[in-house]
Amino acid sequence: MGSRSHPAQTSQPPASPLGDWLAVLAALLWIPQAALLAAIVAHIADGAAAAAALPPALGALALGVFRAWLDLLSARRVFAAARHELSCLRRDALFALAARSPLDPARTPSGAAAAAIAEQAEALLPYLSRFRPARLRAAVVPPVILLAVLSQSWLAALILLIAAPLIPLFMALIGLRAKEASEAQMLEIGGMNALLLDRLRGLATIRAFDAVDATAGRLRAAAETVRRRSMAVLRIAFLSSAVLELFASLGVAMVAVYVGFHLLGVLGFGAWEERMGLGPALFVLLVTPAFFEPLRELAAAWHDKAAGEAALASLRALVAPPALALPAALAAPSVRRAPAPLAVSVRRLVFRYPGAAHPVFDGLDLTVAAGERVALLAPSGGGKSTLLALLAGLALPDSGEIRVGDVLLDGATAADIRSRTAWLGQRPALFAASLQANILLGRRDLAGEAEAWRQRLLPALTPSRAIGEDGTGLSGGEALRVGLARALVSPWVGLILADEPTAHLDRDTAVAATEALLAAAEGRTLILATHDGELAARMDRVVRLA
Repeated sequence: MGSRSHPAQTSQPPASPLGDWLAVLAALLWIPQAALLAAIVAHIADGAAAAAALPPALGALALGVFRAWLDLLSARRVFAAARHELSCLRRDALFALAARSPLDPARTPSGAAAAAIAEQAEALLPYLSRFRPARLRAAVVPPVILLAVLSQSWLAALILLIAAPLIPLFMALIGLRAKEASEAQMLEIGGMNALLLDRLRGLATIRAFDAVDATAGRLRAAAETVRRRSMAVLRIAFLSSAVLELFASLGVAMVAVYVGFHLLGVLGFGAWEERMGLGPALFVLLVTPAFFEPLRELAAAWHDKAAGEAALASLRALVAPPALALPAALAAPSVRRAPAPLAVSVRRLVFRYPGAAHPVFDGLDLTVAAGERVALLAPSGGGKSTLLALLAGLALPDSGEIRVGDVLLDGATAADIRSRTAWLGQRPALFAASLQANILLGRRDLAGEAEAWRQRLLPALTPSRAIGEDGTGLSGGEALRVGLARALVSPWVGLILADEPTAHLDRDTAVAATEALLAAAEGRTLILATHDGELAARMDRVVRLA
């Protein structure tokens, strides 16, 4: 009973997909193309006939067309692969969130999770489609070009060999700062989204306490912090590009100066032969900028690396093994039974929150007969909501057993038990959609049952009635009835669990909500947690949790 499963970790993206290697091949084709162009110029300078330059010209043209086609093909494949990998990462994160128990104390706040999956995850797309291919080209293309230059001039190759390491060295130093800035930016964005979502949920309370200006000031300060963090990331990105351009320009200029003086006879060393001809010298000049081009692309995408790694860290935090896993989180219920009241039996129940010094329950026993209505009373923090969550199969106990009906609650049966259990929380989560959509939650096959419960619980509201975010436009009692209709729309429900159903209602609304709840519980077992003495008095039995 005490086993707690963990969702799978996010898979690592493959290091070098086909599209990346196609881009490498396209870059390497410049070497033979440059050789052909240098040969054409050398032939013309030597006074050869125009016909002699035609074959290398056609070869250079064919290589240019082939390079362009490879660049287009690689760009398409790289982008498609990056988009697919991003979708897989988002899927893994969503599955991991679904696999976390609502009782998990380390559960990511909804605002931060939404920011990580919807907004921050988009930073992975340029990381996968730009930085990763650029990193591969920077690792393969410069060494090959260096060997090509070395075949003509050892001094030109030495200049490139000295200039090249300076670029990644300074990029690494800048990258450390860029990563810190990107992580701080992601953290601020997630915090701002969480703050905004929290304030939207409490908009009615903010207006009631005349705290609109204070809330607006807090949001304005959070937005200003995000702006400063974003500008810091951009400044570092521009700095990395400037450093690369400086060293790349110096490297190309030094090679050009050497080749020029060598052709003039001022510098008579540095080549394998006594003197390079015009063709080899021009070849060295043509391929030298291509030596720095992959490094230039890598620097341009360096801030994509910092932002992408920060986003990847956010997604990995979402898929980290939970302290409490939801049993059978993604399993579909396999048993469909006719509605019947379910008995509940709890024996020697022990449950402790991860990291807590003391257990919430240590040997709890409880028996509820089928069709019985029971109220759980306890001081705040006494375990009422935790017990309801355990009965609903939202987490497994450390030891002891829970039986719902004749079924032992464990990892294999949790999904079936949840399908036969209706949960009514203190504040049902309502969305900006129609009344029918809020009741169905996508279960279109239950449209008939949804309409029947609407007519029974909310006869004054039409199915197409628009509901605002978090129930805007509905009274507290109407919102509770929507949550009740949503919970009972499944025809297999035999157990209703209600957590403080009248906690936020005025007296008259609470009385009406109580009548609706008791009427809906006819023919079902009802267990509710409450501080409401009048509601508890309407139950068949009251159980006080020590």
